Amino acid sequence: METPARDRVPAPRAGAASAEPAEKTSRRPEPRPPGAPLVLAAAVTTGWAVLVSATPVLLAVAGVLLVSPNPTDTEAVLRTGFAAWLLAHGVPLRTGLGPIGLVPLAVSALAAWRVARAGVHAARAAGARRSRSPAPALRAGVAVAVAYGLYGTVLALGVSTPDVRVSVPRAGLTLALFGLVAGLAGALREGGWFARWMRLTPVAVRDAVRTGAVAVLLVIAAGAAATGLALAMRAGVATDMIRDYRTGVVGQAGLTLVCLVYAPNVAVWGASYLVGPGFAFGTGTTVSAAAVTIGPVLPLPVLAAMPARPLPTWSVLLLAVPMVAGMIAGWLLHRRHVRAGADPGWLGSLGPAMLAGPVAGALLGLAAIVSRGSIGGGRLAEVGPPAWPLAGIAAAVVTVGATITVAALRGLAVRRS
Repeated sequence: METPARDRVPAPRAGAASAEPAEKTSRRPEPRPPGAPLVLAAAVTTGWAVLVSATPVLLAVAGVLLVSPNPTDTEAVLRTGFAAWLLAHGVPLRTGLGPIGLVPLAVSALAAWRVARAGVHAARAAGARRSRSPAPALRAGVAVAVAYGLYGTVLALGVSTPDVRVSVPRAGLTLALFGLVAGLAGALREGGWFARWMRLTPVAVRDAVRTGAVAVLLVIAAGAAATGLALAMRAGVATDMIRDYRTGVVGQAGLTLVCLVYAPNVAVWGASYLVGPGFAFGTGTTVSAAAVTIGPVLPLPVLAAMPARPLPTWSVLLLAVPMVAGMIAGWLLHRRHVRAGADPGWLGSLGPAMLAGPVAGALLGLAAIVSRGSIGGGRLAEVGPPAWPLAGIAAAVVTVGATITVAALRGLAVRRS
């Protein structure tokens, strides 16, 4: 019996059964080659870090050079600007006046922040957050270091002239190390490894590091405030220095930017002045609270803040600022213990306070090292504070201040209870 036409099922055409699976298979995304996203992320983000951190340096150099008595061209501005950017990473410049090694710490901090962000993006490309191993974060940090070192090598090759010479191998290695430290810090933070390792660190050590860091920040902030106050009191001298350049508004803006990029250096020098050792500005100029010797100095407006004579008797109270910083840090330590609701005991309270002093001394000594350098040869070969005296005095003062404060507050708390 013949099947009605409406009940017939059309036979599938040849190849129709495999058409749909083949179409679905063809729509699957092709696997990306391993490592390509990480390399691309490291190259792009480190390149952006170079542009962002070099921009203020280029603006400052352009403002100074383009309106100078001997105006120069754009190529010279770029060469000088990127040479100064390399200087911000610790790469010394060899000039006809001698080696220049005074690092503008404001640019260094900006570069470190941007390279750390590059490490964050590279870690995301490497899948560091989803991994239970620090290997992806380590790969991201190494990728950022390699890319940053290559950028430094290329720029060192481009900026070297007979007047300004840069060691290409040193530039590449220095920027690679800078990129490794900053990029790896960002990558490890993105992967959550800092928080994991912090939980494994003893509480007393964490409290000591935090208390010492707070004391250092307070001392450097006090140094910056003292420098700003001194500069405000000698604003007329600074204004005359700017006018003497006769460079117009653009040149004055560039000169101001030059002073700003060295503002963190000056803040550390001011902190060393308050702690006691003071600082030197060449062989003929030493400045401390007890003795001041002023020789020939550069006509920079920010240097108008240097005192011309030792402090009077009543101003010696300013030297108590580091002690006060240690006391404030100790008070914050005791406050954290109270908020935590756990009684650490006398040893748990006084131990971090006593360890905070050496931490503060080490950090201030490191700040002194990175804030000093040379501005040519001869009498300006040594500029900045002495590291070891600053570290030793700061460690002792912060230890005393933090320990006394914590002991007093804990004694009051025990008596009330």
